[in-house]
Amino acid sequence: MTLSAIHRARPRDPLPEALLGELRARLGDRLATSAAAREQHGKDESAHPITPPDAVAFPTSTAEVAEIARLCARDGVPMIAFGVGTSVEGHVLAIHGGVCLDLSRMNRVLAVHVDDLDARVEAGVTRKQLNRHLHGSGLFFPIDPGADATIGGMAATRASGTNAVRYGTMRENVLGLTVVLADGRVIHTGGRARKSSAGYDLTRLFVGSEGTLGIITEITLRLHPQPEAVSAAVCAFPTVDAAVRTVIQTIQLGVPIARCELLDTLTVQAVNRYSKLSLREAPMLFMEFHGTPAGVEEQARTVQELAKELGGMDFEWATQQEDRNRLWQARHDAYLACRQVRPGSRAFTTDVCVPISRLAECIAATNEDITRASMPVALFGHVGDGNFHLVIPIDETRPADLEEAEAINRRVVSRALEMGGTCTGEHGVGIGKLDYLDAEHGDAMSVMRSLKEALDPRNLLNPGKVIRVRDS
Repeated sequence: MTLSAIHRARPRDPLPEALLGELRARLGDRLATSAAAREQHGKDESAHPITPPDAVAFPTSTAEVAEIARLCARDGVPMIAFGVGTSVEGHVLAIHGGVCLDLSRMNRVLAVHVDDLDARVEAGVTRKQLNRHLHGSGLFFPIDPGADATIGGMAATRASGTNAVRYGTMRENVLGLTVVLADGRVIHTGGRARKSSAGYDLTRLFVGSEGTLGIITEITLRLHPQPEAVSAAVCAFPTVDAAVRTVIQTIQLGVPIARCELLDTLTVQAVNRYSKLSLREAPMLFMEFHGTPAGVEEQARTVQELAKELGGMDFEWATQQEDRNRLWQARHDAYLACRQVRPGSRAFTTDVCVPISRLAECIAATNEDITRASMPVALFGHVGDGNFHLVIPIDETRPADLEEAEAINRRVVSRALEMGGTCTGEHGVGIGKLDYLDAEHGDAMSVMRSLKEALDPRNLLNPGKVIRVRDS
């Protein structure tokens, strides 16, 4: 959906005064209707225009979320779950108005079972908060999308990030959920057992549903042991193609690399300026190895030899935690750094994911699009699992910029689908990728619509996202 299409949504009806009164009686000052609060909750990190809800509720328990849902369902009012607003495809925009449920105050770590390597948390706990809580336990939660997102939001968008090549995505690391349905019913899916053959896998249904099937309020997570040894490395290459082929060979050889990130030359230049580094301004891989000291050394030596054969240069190590943290913070800052390439711009972002064997071909063709663009376009991503991103800084006062960015996005997505990939590896659908789901899923879209209509027949949960239902 183009950005301007958001404004073609059906006219928004004001919230019933009776509903506002009941919500105020229940929540007190935890119900906000000021313009500032509403605007803050009507935007994310995407280039989509701000589209605020009519009110913002701050529940502190599953019971309160259920009560708000029952009241909204009674009056046919849309509900949008909100974490910290770090999504990039318009997931939290209130394009039909309604009540935004900000879950950030539901931020308790409810239980940690060290012996079983699992934890149960409320939806508003952030990934950094959880790992601080786990400090000293010998365990950590590895899913790292860059932003300090909430666990609930990460589950809802099926987030992944830099560690996914070794530890998987939220899909593999969520064991169970507590979910409030559109009518206020509360259900529990999954559990703490590591496997089950009992009934439909409802946990996987809600993970990645982007708040359109239910509101996730609690999550049971798989934890992982802290590795005995960790080593990070950077390596520059003469071309993006050489860097990508190094990654492909590494994966095909079965080297258990933990992180493998590609930055193109423009991204490295931006990161150097933003993070005050002095990396060689050339296509570059950021890598990390986890395991025993001997295992880490062997893995890194193997990758170094592969890189040399393809022209790799300046293979540098970072074994001290402070140096590794600085390196990975610079990688996570790539999005913000690339926005500074064109001061005053807003970032139009996209991501795709393809089978690893087609990655070099896909990126090479995408680089041809980049060379023809009238704007600087940065390419980086989690190439260890075939996922890469584009950041296109657009001038919002120039309609031609937006049209060009959308055209680049269409070409990149079409190319990925032709190669057996997906229109989004980790950003999610939201509003921005709606137009591509039919091409990717075909007749399966009718099954998705049936699921939506069964669980949310009045289309009240985050309407207009993921799939089109009736007038959404």
